Amino acid sequence: MLFPKTNIEQKLYTLREKNFDPFTWKDQVNQVFKKEENDQNRILQNLENSLPSLQNIFDFDQLETSRIYHIDHVKKICIDYRLRFLDSKYFKGKLPQSAISAIKNLEIQHQTDLKGFKIIAPSKLFKLEDKNDPLLFAPMGNNYFYLIHKWGNDLHPFRKFTMWFFKSLENLLLLIFLVSLLITFMIPNGMFTKNNDVSKSILVLFFMFKSVAGIALFYGVALGKNFNTAIWNSKYFNA
Repeated sequence: MLFPKTNIEQKLYTLREKNFDPFTWKDQVNQVFKKEENDQNRILQNLENSLPSLQNIFDFDQLETSRIYHIDHVKKICIDYRLRFLDSKYFKGKLPQSAISAIKNLEIQHQTDLKGFKIIAPSKLFKLEDKNDPLLFAPMGNNYFYLIHKWGNDLHPFRKFTMWFFKSLENLLLLIFLVSLLITFMIPNGMFTKNNDVSKSILVLFFMFKSVAGIALFYGVALGKNFNTAIWNSKYFNA
């Protein structure tokens, strides 16, 4: 054959040998890995400590506008889906390596050290003080936050509907009324009175409403539950 085939491994080896020092290459490699390890430890420490930070310094030319959210957007989503928006130090789930890498890449891109991380997630994923879809944010200032990374599974498609009844007292009363109405219709004829008419059905409905409301009140007080509007940014279990 007129021209020999190209051995890409040999080409790679030759290129490396041009700047290769056999006496220092181990130190060079170790320095690279050491820097990576130090950067990762620093990021993990910032996530676990979550030191207060009103804003981070970003290069606005490098920002993706689709990842910028105002606190009002965050608040509405948390209330609608009964989620919490808290400092990353309260997060008890395991942060994936992809989240650490996303932070590291963003820091390199913007030449900054990110701090003050926030996470959107269901209450069960936070270590709440006694008094399935996390999103990691960094504050930008003026109540704006930059979405760094999302991981985990998406929320159930009916979560917004089911959590709607816990947004406020009025919504909860509507749920109690609907449950009471359903129970009233399930009661057999003549169970409480010999003759069923509208007035007696209303009395039974009223009785059922008080019973269901009492159970809901006991459950809410005993377990320290509260409405979505009160817990979305609270670090307390019984907020």
